[in-house]
Order: sequence, then C-alpha cells, then structure tokens
Amino acid sequence: MSEASGAAPALLPDDELERSSVVANSTMNRERGLSGVNSYARELGFDPVRELLARSASPSWLDLCSGEGRALREAAAGLPATAVLTGVDLVGPLVPVPLPPGVELVTASVATWTPRRSYDLITCAHGLHYVGDRLGLLARAASWLSPRGLLVAHLDPAWIRRADGTSGGRQVTAALRSAGFTYDARHHRLSLRGHRVVRLPFRYLGADPHAGPDWTGQPSVASYYAAGSPG
Repeated sequence: MSEASGAAPALLPDDELERSSVVANSTMNRERGLSGVNSYARELGFDPVRELLARSASPSWLDLCSGEGRALREAAAGLPATAVLTGVDLVGPLVPVPLPPGVELVTASVATWTPRRSYDLITCAHGLHYVGDRLGLLARAASWLSPRGLLVAHLDPAWIRRADGTSGGRQVTAALRSAGFTYDARHHRLSLRGHRVVRLPFRYLGADPHAGPDWTGQPSVASYYAAGSPG
C-alpha cells in the first residue's frame, strides 16, 4: 500500500463490512492444520501444543477467525482431557464434524463476541486481515489472557489508515509497543505476554473492503482510525 496521501473511500461499519464479499467469502484460514506446510506452527513460529503444555496442566486456547477449526481438533489429541479449546469464526465450519472433548467452535463475529473465561494462548493467524476494528479486537483480547498467557496475531500496519487515507501504521506500531506488545516486522507477527488492560489512543472510523491484496497476495480490509480515545 502506498504511503501517499489520498482521499479516504466510503467506509463501512463492522456489521456491513462482515457482509462484504471480501470478508464473507474469505478462505485463507479455513483448512490450516496444526503442523506441516500450511500450519499454525509455521505461521505462528512455534508449536501451539508445546506452548500450551508449558503454560498449564489444564491449558486453554482461543483461536480467533478459526475457520474449520482443524488445528484445534488436531491439538486436542496431544493435550490433557481437561484442556479447553475454543474457536470463533464469522462463518464457522462449512461441514459439521464431531468435535473432540474440550473443543468448542463458535459461529460469531469477533468484533462483538466476548469469552466467559481467560485463556493461556490466544491466536489470530491471518484473521486480522478481514477485521475492521483490528486495534479494538487486540485490546479486548489482551484482557482475555491468563496472567502468563500469550497472544499472537498477524498484523500488517500498512493497512491501518488515518482519516485522510494516509498511512497510520508507524504511529499504531509505536502505540502497540508502548502498551507492551512486541512486533516482528519480518513475519508480520504481533505478540503480547500476560493479561493486561490496553487502551490505545485511536478511535475507529470504519473500514474499506476494497483496499486490494496485502503482503500475502490475498484481498484485505483497510482499517481507518482517528487520534483520540476509542468510541
């Protein structure tokens, strides 16, 4: 995305955004498994099962934008029976399959869904590409972490825009780091360790579902923010 200034397009609120073809028809994350070439282990840079076992005797994993929930179903086989594995996706599984004990797949918008518990691991593998209020979701997810929990999500700051259409990525990245996040620019991975309350100095304006392909080559959503407190 160019850094050049330009007029912002007509922006959609999240409820309309989720009905757009780019978001509703997204297939990027639907079939991603736990390990292998197209896997969570490769995209996140670590083995989720090993990470969970190191965190708790009864670990919990929340996967946002979980698609078919394949990684969660595969992870259940390597975790204690007391593990809690939750997937949340706007569309949900396209083909219903029996779920292992401890696995729950929720069909809901990540923009409005809220868990009833904390989690040792929260992931959003390439899901933020299709979320309007990316920063709002990240701030909420930080509060869902257990005291020693880990949050990891893919974020491309180039797709965060100011009201006039210019890039706000540099300011947003700085604010996220000030809030305790770590950003790996090479892999576009944002991470945070430990439960906390995050308040970012940006107000969400809406999103453009016609922004074009991001670094993955897939269509993405551009999120627009103004300076100020969240609305």
